[in-house]
Amino acid sequence: MAQPEDPEDFVAPAAYRVRAGTMLLANTDLLEPTFRRSVIYVVEHNDGGTLGVVLNRPSETAVYNVLPQWVKLATKPKTMFIGGPVKRDAALCLATLRVGVDPAGVNGLRHVQGRIAMVDLDADPDAIAPLVEGVRIFAGYSGWTIGQLEGEIERDDWIVLSALPSDVLVEPRVDLWGRVLRRQPMPLSLLATHPIDLSRN
Repeated sequence: MAQPEDPEDFVAPAAYRVRAGTMLLANTDLLEPTFRRSVIYVVEHNDGGTLGVVLNRPSETAVYNVLPQWVKLATKPKTMFIGGPVKRDAALCLATLRVGVDPAGVNGLRHVQGRIAMVDLDADPDAIAPLVEGVRIFAGYSGWTIGQLEGEIERDDWIVLSALPSDVLVEPRVDLWGRVLRRQPMPLSLLATHPIDLSRN
């Protein structure tokens, strides 16, 4: 039976204010290797600062080698993703909830926004499995102190956009940066055609 479609899955409204559940897209001028063409999902944004994970940096490390109990739930590619430069030895897990699942009161799940939740990796994967479409595990994260991210946004380092549930578990070999831009209204969608390497232009 087909899953009931959630209209939120197809239309992401433009977002200009950073909050949990928004995405930060590296602007074309942000060439620093860690964040170049990166898409960051904001997990927390509060008085303590901002915490997010890079969605489009798969590593070579298999989930099986680090957290074998989570392999069944990990979506392809079943590798760890590099969430950012902070605490690379720590793992953070995001899940896309099945349509209609309410994560409130579920041990091991913390609601972020829409159908996205954070998963406690000490939880029982078998208890989480019926509630989620899949999980992705990130080594490290991206963090900003209070006011730091706002300064970078004012400098045009980042474009603040809404996320779709499918962005978090993006399939292998998809150019997520380009795909997110292509679905934006003009003139933003034109940035998707920006060449990856300007020196070749």
